[in-house]
Amino acid sequence: MQRPHRLIASLADVALEASIVGSFSRIGFEVRSASEGWEEPPRLDGKTVLVTGASSGIGRAVAVGLARRGAHVILTARDVDRLGLSAKNVLDAGGTAAVVPADLVEPAQVEALVEQVGATSAALDAVVHNAGALFRSYRQAPDGTELTVATHVLAPFRLTCRLSTLLDSKRCVLVTVSSGGMYTERFDLSRLEMTRNDYRGAVAYARAKRAQVVLASQWQQRLGSGFQSYSTHPGWVRTAGLDAGLPGMARLGPLLRTPEQGADTVVWLVSEALARAVPPEPGFWHDRRLRGQYYLPSTRRSPAQARVDGEALWSWCAQRTGIS
Repeated sequence: MQRPHRLIASLADVALEASIVGSFSRIGFEVRSASEGWEEPPRLDGKTVLVTGASSGIGRAVAVGLARRGAHVILTARDVDRLGLSAKNVLDAGGTAAVVPADLVEPAQVEALVEQVGATSAALDAVVHNAGALFRSYRQAPDGTELTVATHVLAPFRLTCRLSTLLDSKRCVLVTVSSGGMYTERFDLSRLEMTRNDYRGAVAYARAKRAQVVLASQWQQRLGSGFQSYSTHPGWVRTAGLDAGLPGMARLGPLLRTPEQGADTVVWLVSEALARAVPPEPGFWHDRRLRGQYYLPSTRRSPAQARVDGEALWSWCAQRTGIS
């Protein structure tokens, strides 16, 4: 039987999750962290973690949070100046950092990143796929792929595959930062990559974020027994990306989470999965709890359909990137 305070915390969590607004907003974070008595994540001394999209917002907060736990953090993003500021924040937090600028939609820059990581690190203990953006107008990556899909799906697929020989075979953690927006879209490979004629930025983003969750499950199945793959959504977080991509959401003001609150579950998952004898269960997480992947009946997939979806997405990514 649950103790009274644990029962109250569980009931509060259920009510927040059902409300959606309460769950995704700052309210959810503050109520859950207080009622559940969240503790500091375990130490990560001696561990090396690569964080993509580390130049600002949630990515920077993740890097600083991991550094505070003792991890050596490799920071990558396109903006060299902002990466330098992130590295300074890591050092100010008492951690160590390496900066490797890269545009992950460029295959050649991914190869250069992997080469530099391999030259400086014997093994990677964790990778946090955080790089992303919501593009309000249609754009293409250099290979002609719609940029949302190239950024959120093909880039992390290519990077993870290329890093596979550097990942610690005893225990390695992958965390993919998805979005609660994915709840609005059903996975459908035929509709994943939108065209110039039908493009809507928020829809393209939600579909790509749903695909990330599907891909995270595939990594869990395919990358070996010592591998733990998680996807997570950070809730509604006030970042420069939100201001630019969804200015209407930015008007929620005090209801929005801080980047540090958005980063909390990512830091917790990496720390728990690397430091505990029994890591958290792979799956889709929010506010330190495993969550369902569907809210709307129209988006729901049966386990059999989900397996087909995953295999189809993996094959599609392999074909589009040229990686078998």
